[in-house]
Amino acid sequence: MEMWDQDYIDLVTDGHFTFGKDRIGNFEFGAVVAETEYSIEEFGNTERVEFSFVGQDEYDPVSGRGWAMIENDILTGKILFHAGDESEFKAKKIK
Repeated sequence: MEMWDQDYIDLVTDGHFTFGKDRIGNFEFGAVVAETEYSIEEFGNTERVEFSFVGQDEYDPVSGRGWAMIENDILTGKILFHAGDESEFKAKKIK
């Protein structure tokens, strides 16, 4: 992630994004745990996932939005916390 180093990302568990069935997913990194609702949207000549999220950061409520797309087998995107931080990220599929 652009704003946080790997030690913070993996603070509690390995940082991850999961996009499950029925447009529901989740992510966790650092002390942030959140549930997402997502949709797949046309973006230029490709598609990307756009999501909103609600959750907590060290027990404080957080919410926001973001997007992600696959480029060369790497998930790249941006996460934006409501009235707060924003960061670009890259992730690779492990399953």
